[in-house]
Amino acid sequence: MENNLPVNVREYQELAKKALSKMHYDYINGGAEDEHTLRDNIAAYGRILLRPRVLVDVSNIDMSTSLLGYNMPSPIIVAPTGSHKVANPEGEVATAKAAASCNSLMVLSFSSNCRIEEVAASCDAIRFYQLYVFKKRAVSATLVRRAESSGFKAIVLTVDNPMLGRRERDIRNKMVAPDKPNLEGLISLENLDTTDGSQLAKYVRDTMDPSLSWK
Repeated sequence: MENNLPVNVREYQELAKKALSKMHYDYINGGAEDEHTLRDNIAAYGRILLRPRVLVDVSNIDMSTSLLGYNMPSPIIVAPTGSHKVANPEGEVATAKAAASCNSLMVLSFSSNCRIEEVAASCDAIRFYQLYVFKKRAVSATLVRRAESSGFKAIVLTVDNPMLGRRERDIRNKMVAPDKPNLEGLISLENLDTTDGSQLAKYVRDTMDPSLSWK
């Protein structure tokens, strides 16, 4: 198997399509509406050009940097994405271990399939915690306190999602909201009917605060 490992992200994407259910592949790979923004996000990387500088000593290359005072071997971190157990039975614990093995910084999603404490105990590494602002402010406050007590070093506040985009793939697939153990006892995920489409969309409408502003 190791002789046939993927050599780029696109090849991993093709393997994921074969391994995952259609619902979960579309959830990970899809975007909102006609997915114009999704396609443009991908195309944006093709518009970034590197200017070669010749006759420069590159025998020793150092890509190390720091973020909020924490040193990293390269400017690459693991962004907050949730529901890793739809792709791997270990979920975010596996992701945390992989990031730690590279000395990379991981941002744990609020919608992790693994508990904050479980990820923190899995390995020794610098981690940040992603937070959304809920209609029930006490939910957000509780999550912050748990992250702090588990050794997370910063809060990454997500503010660009006051309403979930109309994800047409999820509507067609009647997407079932993955388990969110960090919200147990804080928010009820029961009675999320998918008659009119995505269970995930209803969850966001019911729990997230669309009135959030600078004020």
